[in-house]
Amino acid sequence: MTDQNLLKNITQKLKKYWSIPIFKYAIIIHVFYFILSTILTLVFFRTQNDFLVYYNAGELALNDFMELYIPIEDTWPFRYFPLAAFYFIPFYLMGFDLGFIVFNFINLILNIVISIYLYKIIKLIRREDHEDTDDRIIVYICIFLLSLPQLFNYFLGQINLYLTFFMIFSLYLFLKNEQIKTQFFASLILGIGGIFKPITIFMFPFLILSHYSYAEKKFKFELKRSIVRSIGILLPLAINGIIFILYPKLWHDFTAINITGETNTLINYSFSITKLATNFLFFIGVPANLLVQYQLYIFIPILLIIGGMGFFMFIFRRNPRNIVIYGYTFGILVMLLAYFDSWNHHLLILTPLLTIIFFDLPRNSEISRKCIKPSVIFFSFFDIIFMGVFLLTQSFFPFNFASTIFLILSFYGIIRNMQKLRNKVK
Repeated sequence: MTDQNLLKNITQKLKKYWSIPIFKYAIIIHVFYFILSTILTLVFFRTQNDFLVYYNAGELALNDFMELYIPIEDTWPFRYFPLAAFYFIPFYLMGFDLGFIVFNFINLILNIVISIYLYKIIKLIRREDHEDTDDRIIVYICIFLLSLPQLFNYFLGQINLYLTFFMIFSLYLFLKNEQIKTQFFASLILGIGGIFKPITIFMFPFLILSHYSYAEKKFKFELKRSIVRSIGILLPLAINGIIFILYPKLWHDFTAINITGETNTLINYSFSITKLATNFLFFIGVPANLLVQYQLYIFIPILLIIGGMGFFMFIFRRNPRNIVIYGYTFGILVMLLAYFDSWNHHLLILTPLLTIIFFDLPRNSEISRKCIKPSVIFFSFFDIIFMGVFLLTQSFFPFNFASTIFLILSFYGIIRNMQKLRNKVK
């Protein structure tokens, strides 16, 4: 298709979708999110946003790399891999105001690209019993664009959409082509996303191609493709590993900030099971220094239980359909349930996956109706209410557990789906 024909095709589709009311409103409101968040941050909340962390990281990467993980007063610490800091150098050189605007404009472009590939994936995997028209697909993509975590992502100047893009694009490649070189490229892209958000580590076990064959009563393992996927996702992380080897202080500071640091134990509105546990212990009077000392004994068992359950069900699945989608989703759910800090803007990483699963399930699926759809709606529009409730009640009830319930509901729904088609798996 020539560039002229491609442009004509895009124009025709936009005109067609513009006649769908929710599409029109989604575009207008999403642009409003972008403009409103830019004004609020630059005028009123210049020192209360996450972009300031990235901005400072860009300065440190340029001028004082060894101090990258040392918290600056009144700002959150930089918690990502050291390579990510170099990406933020241009934004630092632009100055805070222009850097923030350009950074969020990139987020806006990423939302457009994510929506396009979300559409492509759904068209690729949609079951035959779903409607032939695209109207329903457009509605759910619009829900993603309208979701309130989008506003928070823009307002904070967050980088969740970077990982969402790398994740959705790599997922499209995995589903589209099973050739070895494509599998490597897809996993490499996912690994690059991990530079910006180390949470891709939780997805790694679910990329291994292994399962128990009930028909043959034995485990099956695709060694070649599993090795290729592993190399692809680990390669970008290995480059960070070299930096940590060369500069052991960075490794020490990185682990302190992300795993063993004091900030992980402070009361906040994170909705992970680990955070609910540490909030409870802090609330009943367990000293902060004791929590810091023993926080790994809280985090690791929860991670092993949630992650172990997910991986066990993944290996002993009975439903082989588009398994890579469920591997991705398991990885993100394990992270959100187990890691210390799970915020509402992180839901922008999860909801596109749940939307894809919604179309991968049968049209009238009970799992979809009772688990997946309610979770997408809650995460998109109601999570913020319970964050507000937490801020009002944290002095006597410091637990933001509503999103935790819907994360568990999604986890349960996926497990139920993977145990179906008992007699059809080979």
